[in-house]
Amino acid sequence: QVQLVESGGGLVQAGGSLRLSCATSGLTFYSYAMGWFRQAPGKERELVAVIGRSALRTHYADIVKGRFTISRDRAKNTVYLEMNSLKPEDTAVYYCAADRAPLPERPGDDYIKDMDYWGKGTLVTVSS
Repeated sequence: QVQLVESGGGLVQAGGSLRLSCATSGLTFYSYAMGWFRQAPGKERELVAVIGRSALRTHYADIVKGRFTISRDRAKNTVYLEMNSLKPEDTAVYYCAADRAPLPERPGDDYIKDMDYWGKGTLVTVSS
């Protein structure tokens, strides 16, 4: 049974930092591209950052470039999202997801539809 379990969310002031973790089990971690997505109240779920199977390629949404960093640890079967310079508009539930296909050259907004497995999410709240 595949499981993706997010952790690390919480309440932080604007300008602060958080590190999200997504521990995976039941899948061959190195065979999956991994991603972080988020959904704010009243909005659709959107791509935040994705990382390829070998971690050589990453892709970020423009709104988080330069502030967020995605990484993965093959030994721990875990993917991370380091978030710095947080803004109130970053407030959302953050979801981890796995895609058994190779990371596309230019993941677009529709890439969310390719994800095969999802975690249940972790809430990030950024206060002003």
